[in-house]
This record gives sequence, C-alpha cells and structure tokens, in this order.
Amino acid sequence: MNSNKTNSQIVLYNTLTRKKEKFFPIDPKEVRMYTCGPTVNNYAHIGNLRAYVFADILQKTLEYSGYKIKRVMNITDIGIMSSDADSGEDKMTAALSREGKELSLKNMRQLAEFYTEKFKEDLSKLNIKIPDYIYFASDYVKEDVELLKKLEEKGYAYKIGDGIYFDISKMPDYGILRGGKITWDEGHIRIVENPEKKNPADFALWKFNSKIGFSSPWGQGFPGWHIECSAIGIKFLGEQFDIHTGGIDLIPTHHTNEIVQSESATGKKPFVRFWLHSEFIDIGGVKMAKSEGNFLKLSDLIEKNLKPITYRFWLLMGHYRTKLNFNWEALVGAETALKRLQGLYLALGEPVGKIDQEYQKKFKEHINNDLDTPRALVILWDVLKDKNISNINKKATVLDFDKVLGLGFADLKEISEVSIPKEVARLAALRQAARESKNFQLSDSLRQKINSLGYEVKDSPEDQKISKI
Repeated sequence: MNSNKTNSQIVLYNTLTRKKEKFFPIDPKEVRMYTCGPTVNNYAHIGNLRAYVFADILQKTLEYSGYKIKRVMNITDIGIMSSDADSGEDKMTAALSREGKELSLKNMRQLAEFYTEKFKEDLSKLNIKIPDYIYFASDYVKEDVELLKKLEEKGYAYKIGDGIYFDISKMPDYGILRGGKITWDEGHIRIVENPEKKNPADFALWKFNSKIGFSSPWGQGFPGWHIECSAIGIKFLGEQFDIHTGGIDLIPTHHTNEIVQSESATGKKPFVRFWLHSEFIDIGGVKMAKSEGNFLKLSDLIEKNLKPITYRFWLLMGHYRTKLNFNWEALVGAETALKRLQGLYLALGEPVGKIDQEYQKKFKEHINNDLDTPRALVILWDVLKDKNISNINKKATVLDFDKVLGLGFADLKEISEVSIPKEVARLAALRQAARESKNFQLSDSLRQKINSLGYEVKDSPEDQKISKI
C-alpha cells in the first residue's frame, strides 16, 4: 500500500456478515478481487452493466487509497442452465440454435468470443477499467475436474442420472451468505426439486450431455456453473482472497454454492472475506432481465442520443445497494445535470493547480464509506460552485475525484466558434438578444434547441460560449 496517501478507513458492507466492516486485505501489498463476469450468450443489458460500474467504482476507490489490485473476472461460456435448479436448456447451446449455428464446441467458443468483445466495448464506453485478468470458463475444465475430484474424495459429491451433485447436508452452515439456512418452500429460492437428489437444494458439479461437451471421469458433459468460478478464483487468487463482487441475484444460489464447494474442497475458511453485491435495475417496477424480455442494451440509449457516460452518472446518483427504477425521463434529467457539471468544468480554463485538501478529505470520507457515490457527487458540485477556490485548484480537485467517479472530465474538449454549425450560431445569436432584452422564457427555449443539436451554451456576464456536448 502506498504510504504517501492520507486515507480515511475504507468501510464496506459485507453480505456475509450483513453489516459494514473496516476493510483490510489479507496481504497488505495487494488486494485480490474476483468479479463474476457475464454469460456471453447475448449482448449485456444495462441492468447487467450496473454490476460492472459498481465493481469499477470499488476498484478505483481501493486504488485511490493506494492499494494495488489484482482483479480476476470469468467469462461464462459453458455450463450455464436456464434454471437455478440446474435444469432446463443450456443457455449457450440455446444461443447457437437462436443464431442458426451448428451445435459444436468450436461454434460455442466463437459465439462466446463475439459477445465477449461486445461486452468489453460496453465497458469501455462506460469508462469501466477492464480487468487485467479475464478468463473463459471453457479454458479451465481441467481445474474444474480436479476440484470435483477433491469433493468426491471427501464425500461431498454423488452421482445421479443427469450429473454429479453436491450434498448440502454435509455442510451445516450452508446458506450463510443469504442469511442462514433457508428451506426451498419459502418461495424466494428458485430451486425445483429433482426426485433423484438427496436434498432439493443440492446443486450440479457436472452435468452429463451426450450430444456435446467435455470428457471427464464421470462422462461427457459440462462443469456446473458454480464450480467454474471456484476453480478460476482458486487458481488465480488463491484458496482465500479478499473480495468477491456480483449482483444480488447471485446471492441465493451461485455465490452460496461457490462458498460451500470451495471451503469443502480446500478445508479453509473463509473462501472470501468480503462479499459485495449491487442491487437490481427495475423497469416499470419489474426487474430488468433477458428472460423477462424487458431489457435495454447500451446501444438503445445511444440510439436516443444519450451518451453512455450519462448512464454511468445516473447510476452514481444512487447508492449501489439501492434498487433503481429506470425511466427515460430520469436519464434525460441526469444528462442535463451532467452537462451542467461539464460546463462548469470547461469554464475553469487552464492550467491545473493543486488539489484542495479539505474537499479531498470530505470526498474520501464519503467514497470510503461503502462507496457513497451520491454524497461524493454533492462534494463535486460544492467544489465547482465554491467562489473561494481558484479555478486552477478547482480543476485539480475535480480531476482528482474523477479518478474514482470515472466521468471523463480530463477528456472534455471545447470547440472553436469557427466550427460551430450555422444553425447553432444563428440560434445562439437569437438567444443572446433574448437575454439582453430579458426575455428569459425565449432564452431558455433557444437553449433547449441548441442542446438538441448537440451543443451547450455557457453564460458569462459579458457573453456566451458554445461548446460541443
């Protein structure tokens, strides 16, 4: 850890303990962090992407406090079933059928690589730092098999007609991540009983598939979804590591099952010290999901002339553990606020001065308090509006905050008056005349027209400046 940083203590909400805890890494020199990656059977929707904006803020907050991060992300390209009960259609084979491709491991991988690249493009558009270590699950089947063998040797695994399953009765604390042992008839654990299972909540470690799959000591098929993450996490981060992130939908089954199979295989506890989860994005009061057919892609926002960074800003206006309800009006409102911030920043001019230490301290207090981005944004506004700070120091402070917020202030550029389209210049001249005659209703109307053409007007006591949004 960089001792030159002066930090307030980072506090994170740990799903495992249901409370905020002071964060310290196992190894003071490095934070080891795992992020559950996408299932690459289709484009990611904006609800999916919230989990990666959250993980990005977490990583940048840790780096802002001087920590070195080793972050691993998996790509789920095999072994993912349509049901949490390990039944139904395999999502990747269903995607091959949807796209009219022959059923083969080669085609499955090509499909996965295509959607992985599209996913990475979405991350880049949202100013998300792509993890240095990204691994396809299909490349680590050998590690899955080795982990399964350990579980079998220790008596945790058993075979039934459709695969190899984990016997949860061997783990008294099964379900600790979701708040204790929960029975399957309570209605909120999506498990359907297979009569061959010893326990209805037993989960697949290996699923047989006679048509396509990988060879194993138990037969051809695919590793269970849960064991893929355990195997990759253990291989690259060790049998115990610091942080595991994902969406809250992963708590009841996927992350719960990761814990029990990993700790059963290694004999060590805990598998992960801090489990962090982001909330859902609802649309029309219903969780956004591909299965519901109510999802939006990042490209859908772009088609409506909304920049991806506006979506990131909208997410930061809410805490990562707060459910958000998506609607277009809210996003347009976020765009207006972000443009205002950008305008205030561009008005600061050059050069860059020194970071204001008092504001930096306030910012750290909020962002280090379980990633409180809403309050951190308030501090950003306060800096830009504070008349007691010089413009050059404001600029330095904003750029410092943006190391965490990732709103791209350093990349904002003004354009010269010469390159402004004639129609924008005409509207700007009419608006200036309206301002001088104190016709503020007309002035506001003309501003909106200018904005709709992709330009922003910034007023000063003497004149107005026009810049590209």
